[in-house]
Amino acid sequence: MATSQTWLLRPFQERSTQVFLGVLFAALVVVTFLHLFMPEDSALHVSAYTVTLLGKYLCYALLAVAVDLVWGYLGILSLGHGAFFALGGYAMGMYLMRQIGDRGVYGDPVLPDFMVFLNWQELPWYWQGFDMAWFAFIMVLLAPGVLALVFGFLAFRSRVTGVYLSIITQALTFALMLAFFRNEMGFGGNNGLTDFKDILGFNLRSDATRLGLFLATGIALAVGYVVCRAIVTSKLGRVSVACRDAEARTRFLGYRVERVQLFVFVVSAMLAGVAGALYVPQVGIINPGEFAPINSIEMIIWVAVGGRGTLFGAVIGAILVNYAKTYFTGAFAELWLFMLGGLFVLTTLYLPKGVVGLWAQIKDKFFSSGGGGQSGNPATDNAEGKV
Repeated sequence: MATSQTWLLRPFQERSTQVFLGVLFAALVVVTFLHLFMPEDSALHVSAYTVTLLGKYLCYALLAVAVDLVWGYLGILSLGHGAFFALGGYAMGMYLMRQIGDRGVYGDPVLPDFMVFLNWQELPWYWQGFDMAWFAFIMVLLAPGVLALVFGFLAFRSRVTGVYLSIITQALTFALMLAFFRNEMGFGGNNGLTDFKDILGFNLRSDATRLGLFLATGIALAVGYVVCRAIVTSKLGRVSVACRDAEARTRFLGYRVERVQLFVFVVSAMLAGVAGALYVPQVGIINPGEFAPINSIEMIIWVAVGGRGTLFGAVIGAILVNYAKTYFTGAFAELWLFMLGGLFVLTTLYLPKGVVGLWAQIKDKFFSSGGGGQSGNPATDNAEGKV
Protein backbone atom coordinates (compact mmCIF):
# COMPACT_ATOMS: atom_id res chain seq x y z
CA MET A 1 0.00 0.00 0.00
CA ALA A 2 2.82 2.36 0.90
CA THR A 3 4.57 1.57 -2.37
CA SER A 4 1.40 2.34 -4.32
CA GLN A 5 0.96 5.66 -2.52
CA THR A 6 4.60 6.56 -3.16
CA TRP A 7 4.19 5.75 -6.86
CA LEU A 8 1.12 7.95 -7.15
CA LEU A 9 2.50 10.83 -5.07
CA ARG A 10 6.00 10.89 -6.56
CA PRO A 11 5.14 13.41 -9.33
CA PHE A 12 3.94 15.96 -6.76
CA GLN A 13 7.41 15.93 -5.21
CA GLU A 14 9.03 17.11 -8.45
CA ARG A 15 9.68 20.78 -8.92
CA SER A 16 8.79 20.57 -12.61
CA THR A 17 5.37 19.08 -11.82
CA GLN A 18 4.70 21.63 -9.10
CA VAL A 19 5.55 24.48 -11.46
CA PHE A 20 3.47 23.02 -14.28
CA LEU A 21 0.39 22.49 -12.13
CA GLY A 22 0.81 25.91 -10.52
CA VAL A 23 1.00 27.66 -13.90
CA LEU A 24 -1.92 25.64 -15.29
CA PHE A 25 -4.28 26.31 -12.39
CA ALA A 26 -3.25 29.96 -12.24
CA ALA A 27 -4.11 30.26 -15.93
CA LEU A 28 -7.51 28.65 -15.33
CA VAL A 29 -8.26 31.05 -12.49
CA VAL A 30 -7.12 34.13 -14.42
CA VAL A 31 -9.13 33.26 -17.53
CA THR A 32 -12.21 32.55 -15.42
CA PHE A 33 -11.88 35.84 -13.56
CA LEU A 34 -11.33 37.89 -16.72
CA HIS A 35 -14.29 36.22 -18.39
CA LEU A 36 -16.75 36.59 -15.53
CA PHE A 37 -15.82 39.86 -13.86
CA MET A 38 -14.32 42.09 -16.52
CA PRO A 39 -16.76 44.26 -18.54
CA GLU A 40 -17.20 43.17 -22.14
CA ASP A 41 -15.89 46.52 -23.40
CA SER A 42 -12.70 46.12 -21.36
CA ALA A 43 -9.43 45.22 -23.07
CA LEU A 44 -8.88 42.59 -20.37
CA HIS A 45 -12.19 40.82 -20.93
CA VAL A 46 -11.90 37.25 -22.19
CA SER A 47 -14.82 36.50 -24.50
CA ALA A 48 -16.71 33.21 -24.66
CA TYR A 49 -15.14 32.60 -28.08
CA THR A 50 -11.65 32.96 -26.60
CA VAL A 51 -12.55 30.66 -23.72
CA THR A 52 -13.63 28.00 -26.22
CA LEU A 53 -10.47 28.54 -28.26
CA LEU A 54 -8.29 28.14 -25.17
CA GLY A 55 -10.24 25.01 -24.25
CA LYS A 56 -9.44 23.59 -27.67
CA TYR A 57 -5.75 24.36 -27.13
CA LEU A 58 -5.87 22.47 -23.81
CA CYS A 59 -7.40 19.47 -25.59
CA TYR A 60 -4.49 19.52 -28.01
CA ALA A 61 -2.09 19.84 -25.08
CA LEU A 62 -3.49 16.68 -23.47
CA LEU A 63 -3.22 14.93 -26.82
CA ALA A 64 0.41 16.05 -27.14
CA VAL A 65 1.18 14.65 -23.67
CA ALA A 66 -0.26 11.31 -24.79
CA VAL A 67 1.92 11.33 -27.91
CA ASP A 68 5.03 12.30 -25.95
CA LEU A 69 4.47 9.43 -23.53
CA VAL A 70 4.98 6.85 -26.30
CA TRP A 71 7.42 8.77 -28.49
CA GLY A 72 9.55 10.52 -25.91
CA TYR A 73 9.84 7.72 -23.35
CA LEU A 74 9.11 4.56 -25.29
CA GLY A 75 10.65 5.53 -28.62
CA ILE A 76 7.54 4.66 -30.63
CA LEU A 77 6.86 7.25 -33.31
CA SER A 78 3.10 6.83 -33.59
CA LEU A 79 1.51 8.43 -36.62
CA GLY A 80 -1.90 7.06 -35.70
CA HIS A 81 -2.86 8.88 -32.52
CA GLY A 82 -5.35 10.87 -34.55
CA ALA A 83 -7.40 7.64 -34.68
CA PHE A 84 -7.58 7.38 -30.89
CA PHE A 85 -8.41 11.08 -30.62
CA ALA A 86 -11.20 10.74 -33.19
CA LEU A 87 -12.65 7.59 -31.62
CA GLY A 88 -12.95 9.34 -28.27
CA GLY A 89 -14.56 12.25 -30.09
CA TYR A 90 -17.06 10.02 -31.88
CA ALA A 91 -18.01 8.33 -28.59
CA MET A 92 -18.80 11.72 -27.11
CA GLY A 93 -20.52 12.83 -30.34
CA MET A 94 -22.81 9.81 -30.26
CA TYR A 95 -23.85 10.68 -26.72
CA LEU A 96 -24.51 14.30 -27.69
CA MET A 97 -26.55 13.19 -30.71
CA ARG A 98 -28.75 10.96 -28.54
CA GLN A 99 -29.36 13.93 -26.23
CA ILE A 100 -30.96 15.90 -29.09
CA GLY A 101 -34.05 13.65 -29.07
CA ASP A 102 -37.07 15.11 -30.87
CA ARG A 103 -35.44 18.55 -31.13
CA GLY A 104 -33.78 17.55 -34.39
CA VAL A 105 -34.85 18.73 -37.84
CA TYR A 106 -37.03 15.63 -38.41
CA GLY A 107 -38.31 15.41 -34.85
CA ASP A 108 -37.52 11.71 -34.38
CA PRO A 109 -37.09 11.00 -30.63
CA VAL A 110 -34.62 8.14 -31.21
CA LEU A 111 -32.94 8.32 -34.62
CA PRO A 112 -30.44 11.12 -35.33
CA ASP A 113 -31.34 13.36 -38.28
CA PHE A 114 -28.84 11.80 -40.69
CA MET A 115 -30.32 8.33 -40.10
CA VAL A 116 -33.82 9.62 -40.80
CA PHE A 117 -32.54 11.28 -43.98
CA LEU A 118 -30.98 7.99 -45.09
CA ASN A 119 -34.24 6.13 -44.36
CA TRP A 120 -32.85 4.04 -41.53
CA GLN A 121 -35.69 2.28 -39.71
CA GLU A 122 -34.05 1.55 -36.38
CA LEU A 123 -31.07 2.51 -34.30
CA PRO A 124 -27.96 0.32 -34.94
CA TRP A 125 -26.90 -1.95 -32.08
CA TYR A 126 -23.63 -0.07 -31.57
CA TRP A 127 -25.58 3.12 -30.84
CA GLN A 128 -27.42 1.46 -27.98
CA GLY A 129 -26.53 2.82 -24.54
CA PHE A 130 -25.22 6.17 -25.74
CA ASP A 131 -28.25 7.92 -24.31
CA MET A 132 -26.64 7.36 -20.89
CA ALA A 133 -23.72 9.58 -19.90
CA TRP A 134 -21.88 6.96 -17.85
CA PHE A 135 -21.92 4.50 -20.74
CA ALA A 136 -20.64 7.12 -23.18
CA PHE A 137 -17.83 8.15 -20.83
CA ILE A 138 -16.75 4.53 -20.46
CA MET A 139 -16.72 4.16 -24.24
CA VAL A 140 -14.54 7.27 -24.52
CA LEU A 141 -11.84 5.24 -22.77
CA LEU A 142 -12.80 1.78 -24.02
CA ALA A 143 -13.01 2.43 -27.78
CA PRO A 144 -9.47 3.81 -28.26
CA GLY A 145 -8.14 1.55 -25.50
CA VAL A 146 -9.38 -1.67 -27.12
CA LEU A 147 -8.13 -0.60 -30.54
CA ALA A 148 -4.70 0.18 -29.09
CA LEU A 149 -4.71 -3.12 -27.17
CA VAL A 150 -5.46 -5.23 -30.25
CA PHE A 151 -3.19 -3.29 -32.59
CA GLY A 152 -0.36 -3.08 -30.06
CA PHE A 153 -0.58 -6.75 -29.15
CA LEU A 154 -0.22 -7.79 -32.79
CA ALA A 155 2.48 -5.23 -33.62
CA PHE A 156 4.67 -5.57 -30.52
CA ARG A 157 4.34 -9.34 -30.41
CA SER A 158 5.64 -9.40 -33.99
CA ARG A 159 8.43 -7.00 -32.96
CA VAL A 160 7.51 -4.43 -35.57
CA THR A 161 9.60 -1.34 -34.79
CA GLY A 162 10.97 1.85 -36.25
CA VAL A 163 9.67 3.31 -39.46
CA TYR A 164 7.66 0.17 -40.20
CA LEU A 165 5.59 0.65 -37.06
CA SER A 166 5.09 4.32 -37.90
CA ILE A 167 3.81 3.45 -41.36
CA ILE A 168 1.43 0.83 -39.98
CA THR A 169 -0.03 3.28 -37.45
CA GLN A 170 -0.54 5.81 -40.23
CA ALA A 171 -2.21 3.16 -42.38
CA LEU A 172 -4.51 2.33 -39.47
CA THR A 173 -5.83 5.88 -39.11
CA PHE A 174 -6.14 6.27 -42.88
CA ALA A 175 -8.20 3.06 -43.12
CA LEU A 176 -10.48 4.28 -40.33
CA MET A 177 -10.91 7.60 -42.10
CA LEU A 178 -12.05 5.86 -45.28
CA ALA A 179 -14.41 3.64 -43.30
CA PHE A 180 -16.02 6.50 -41.39
CA PHE A 181 -16.59 8.42 -44.63
CA ARG A 182 -19.04 5.70 -45.71
CA ASN A 183 -22.70 6.39 -44.91
CA GLU A 184 -23.25 2.69 -44.33
CA MET A 185 -21.08 2.83 -41.21
CA GLY A 186 -23.78 4.80 -39.41
CA PHE A 187 -21.60 7.68 -38.18
CA GLY A 188 -22.87 10.49 -40.38
CA GLY A 189 -20.60 9.95 -43.38
CA ASN A 190 -18.90 13.07 -44.77
CA ASN A 191 -20.81 15.43 -42.49
CA GLY A 192 -20.09 13.51 -39.31
CA LEU A 193 -21.99 14.34 -36.12
CA THR A 194 -23.05 17.91 -35.34
CA ASP A 195 -25.90 20.19 -34.27
CA PHE A 196 -25.44 19.25 -30.61
CA LYS A 197 -27.81 20.84 -28.11
CA ASP A 198 -26.64 20.09 -24.58
CA ILE A 199 -24.36 17.99 -22.39
CA LEU A 200 -25.44 16.57 -19.03
CA GLY A 201 -28.49 18.82 -19.29
CA PHE A 202 -26.49 22.04 -19.82
CA ASN A 203 -26.95 24.11 -22.96
CA LEU A 204 -23.80 23.91 -25.08
CA ARG A 205 -24.41 27.38 -26.47
CA SER A 206 -24.40 29.09 -23.08
CA ASP A 207 -21.29 30.92 -21.88
CA ALA A 208 -21.43 29.12 -18.53
CA THR A 209 -21.24 25.70 -20.23
CA ARG A 210 -18.33 26.81 -22.39
CA LEU A 211 -16.47 27.99 -19.32
CA GLY A 212 -17.27 24.72 -17.55
CA LEU A 213 -15.87 22.71 -20.46
CA PHE A 214 -12.74 24.87 -20.46
CA LEU A 215 -12.19 24.21 -16.75
CA ALA A 216 -12.94 20.49 -17.16
CA THR A 217 -10.34 20.30 -19.94
CA GLY A 218 -7.77 22.03 -17.75
CA ILE A 219 -8.40 19.56 -14.94
CA ALA A 220 -8.19 16.64 -17.38
CA LEU A 221 -4.84 17.97 -18.62
CA ALA A 222 -3.56 18.17 -15.04
CA VAL A 223 -4.69 14.62 -14.26
CA GLY A 224 -3.28 13.27 -17.52
CA TYR A 225 0.05 14.98 -16.93
CA VAL A 226 0.33 13.61 -13.38
CA VAL A 227 -0.55 10.09 -14.54
CA CYS A 228 2.13 10.26 -17.23
CA ARG A 229 4.71 11.64 -14.78
CA ALA A 230 3.83 8.85 -12.35
CA ILE A 231 4.51 6.33 -15.09
CA VAL A 232 7.77 7.78 -16.37
CA THR A 233 9.25 8.30 -12.90
CA SER A 234 8.45 4.74 -11.81
CA LYS A 235 10.35 1.55 -12.49
CA LEU A 236 8.07 1.06 -15.49
CA GLY A 237 9.25 4.40 -16.83
CA ARG A 238 12.89 3.46 -16.44
CA VAL A 239 12.26 0.20 -18.28
CA SER A 240 10.43 2.16 -20.99
CA VAL A 241 13.47 4.36 -21.53
CA ALA A 242 15.65 1.26 -21.60
CA CYS A 243 13.38 -0.21 -24.29
CA ARG A 244 13.72 3.02 -26.24
CA ASP A 245 17.52 3.20 -26.02
CA ALA A 246 18.51 -0.48 -26.06
CA GLU A 247 15.61 -2.81 -26.74
CA ALA A 248 17.73 -5.90 -27.43
CA ARG A 249 19.74 -5.45 -24.23
CA THR A 250 16.54 -4.95 -22.23
CA ARG A 251 15.17 -8.20 -23.59
CA PHE A 252 18.43 -9.94 -22.72
CA LEU A 253 18.08 -8.76 -19.11
CA GLY A 254 14.77 -10.61 -18.90
CA TYR A 255 12.20 -7.84 -19.28
CA ARG A 256 9.06 -8.51 -21.33
CA VAL A 257 9.49 -5.53 -23.61
CA GLU A 258 6.25 -6.11 -25.53
CA ARG A 259 4.23 -5.93 -22.30
CA VAL A 260 5.80 -2.62 -21.32
CA GLN A 261 5.19 -1.24 -24.79
CA LEU A 262 1.59 -2.45 -24.82
CA PHE A 263 0.70 -0.98 -21.42
CA VAL A 264 2.15 2.45 -22.17
CA PHE A 265 0.63 2.46 -25.65
CA VAL A 266 -2.86 1.68 -24.32
CA VAL A 267 -2.63 4.35 -21.60
CA SER A 268 -1.54 6.87 -24.23
CA ALA A 269 -4.44 5.92 -26.51
CA MET A 270 -6.96 6.34 -23.69
CA LEU A 271 -5.60 9.80 -22.86
CA ALA A 272 -5.94 10.72 -26.54
CA GLY A 273 -9.55 9.50 -26.43
CA VAL A 274 -10.29 11.75 -23.44
CA ALA A 275 -8.80 14.69 -25.33
CA GLY A 276 -11.06 13.94 -28.29
CA ALA A 277 -14.13 13.65 -26.06
CA LEU A 278 -13.48 17.07 -24.51
CA TYR A 279 -12.74 18.57 -27.92
CA VAL A 280 -16.06 17.67 -29.57
CA PRO A 281 -18.54 19.60 -27.37
CA GLN A 282 -16.32 22.67 -27.57
CA VAL A 283 -16.00 22.78 -31.35
CA GLY A 284 -19.50 21.43 -32.00
CA ILE A 285 -18.67 18.79 -34.61
CA ILE A 286 -16.80 15.55 -35.23
CA ASN A 287 -16.27 14.18 -38.74
CA PRO A 288 -13.95 11.70 -40.50
CA GLY A 289 -11.51 14.50 -41.24
CA GLU A 290 -10.19 14.08 -37.70
CA PHE A 291 -8.75 10.71 -38.80
CA ALA A 292 -6.68 12.37 -41.53
CA PRO A 293 -3.00 11.30 -41.34
CA ILE A 294 -1.89 14.94 -41.55
CA ASN A 295 -3.42 15.50 -38.11
CA SER A 296 -1.27 12.77 -36.58
CA ILE A 297 1.80 14.27 -38.23
CA GLU A 298 0.96 17.67 -36.76
CA MET A 299 0.88 16.10 -33.30
CA ILE A 300 4.45 14.94 -33.79
CA ILE A 301 5.41 18.49 -34.74
CA TRP A 302 3.86 19.84 -31.52
CA VAL A 303 5.95 17.47 -29.43
CA ALA A 304 9.13 18.10 -31.43
CA VAL A 305 8.76 21.88 -31.17
CA GLY A 306 8.07 21.80 -27.45
CA GLY A 307 10.61 19.18 -26.50
CA ARG A 308 10.36 15.43 -26.78
CA GLY A 309 10.62 13.39 -23.60
CA THR A 310 9.59 16.15 -21.21
CA LEU A 311 5.75 16.06 -21.17
CA PHE A 312 5.45 19.73 -20.25
CA GLY A 313 7.41 20.55 -23.40
CA ALA A 314 4.69 18.79 -25.38
CA VAL A 315 2.10 21.06 -23.76
CA ILE A 316 4.13 24.14 -24.67
CA GLY A 317 4.60 22.94 -28.24
CA ALA A 318 0.91 22.15 -28.73
CA ILE A 319 -0.18 25.57 -27.51
CA LEU A 320 2.50 27.48 -29.44
CA VAL A 321 1.95 25.71 -32.75
CA ASN A 322 -1.84 25.88 -32.58
CA TYR A 323 -1.82 29.54 -31.59
CA ALA A 324 0.46 30.21 -34.56
CA LYS A 325 -1.90 28.17 -36.74
CA THR A 326 -4.89 30.21 -35.59
CA TYR A 327 -3.10 33.45 -36.37
CA PHE A 328 -1.35 32.56 -39.60
CA THR A 329 -4.27 30.71 -41.20
CA GLY A 330 -6.10 34.03 -40.97
CA ALA A 331 -3.20 36.26 -41.98
CA PHE A 332 -1.44 33.94 -44.48
CA ALA A 333 -3.91 31.16 -45.21
CA GLU A 334 -2.19 29.90 -48.36
CA LEU A 335 1.27 29.82 -46.79
CA TRP A 336 0.47 28.19 -43.46
CA LEU A 337 1.26 24.59 -44.47
CA PHE A 338 4.63 25.68 -45.87
CA MET A 339 5.34 27.56 -42.66
CA LEU A 340 4.41 24.51 -40.59
CA GLY A 341 6.74 22.32 -42.63
CA GLY A 342 9.51 24.87 -42.35
CA LEU A 343 9.02 25.05 -38.61
CA PHE A 344 9.47 21.30 -38.31
CA VAL A 345 12.61 21.35 -40.48
CA LEU A 346 14.12 24.21 -38.47
CA THR A 347 13.29 22.49 -35.20
CA THR A 348 14.91 19.26 -36.39
CA LEU A 349 18.07 21.01 -37.56
CA TYR A 350 18.59 23.68 -34.90
CA LEU A 351 16.39 22.73 -31.93
CA PRO A 352 16.66 18.94 -31.60
CA LYS A 353 15.44 19.20 -27.99
CA GLY A 354 12.72 21.74 -28.76
CA VAL A 355 11.91 24.95 -26.94
CA VAL A 356 12.53 23.32 -23.57
CA GLY A 357 15.97 22.19 -24.67
CA LEU A 358 16.80 25.68 -25.94
CA TRP A 359 15.91 27.19 -22.58
CA ALA A 360 18.08 24.57 -20.83
CA GLN A 361 21.02 25.48 -23.07
CA ILE A 362 20.59 29.19 -22.37
CA LYS A 363 20.26 28.51 -18.66
CA ASP A 364 23.44 26.41 -18.63
CA LYS A 365 25.37 28.98 -20.63
CA PHE A 366 24.46 32.11 -18.73
CA PHE A 367 23.38 30.96 -15.26
CA SER A 368 25.38 27.82 -14.54
CA SER A 369 28.78 28.21 -12.91
CA GLY A 370 29.73 24.65 -13.88
CA GLY A 371 29.65 25.37 -17.59
CA GLY A 372 27.41 22.68 -18.95
CA GLY A 373 26.11 19.36 -17.71
CA GLN A 374 22.59 18.64 -16.70
CA SER A 375 20.06 21.39 -16.42
CA GLY A 376 18.92 20.34 -12.97
CA ASN A 377 15.43 19.82 -14.29
CA PRO A 378 14.46 16.12 -14.14
CA ALA A 379 11.96 16.49 -16.97
CA THR A 380 14.50 18.18 -19.25
CA ASP A 381 17.14 15.58 -18.42
CA ASN A 382 14.70 12.89 -19.51
CA ALA A 383 14.93 14.28 -23.03
CA GLU A 384 18.55 13.13 -22.97
CA GLY A 385 17.58 9.64 -21.96
CA LYS A 386 18.07 10.13 -18.18
CA VAL A 387 15.36 9.09 -15.74
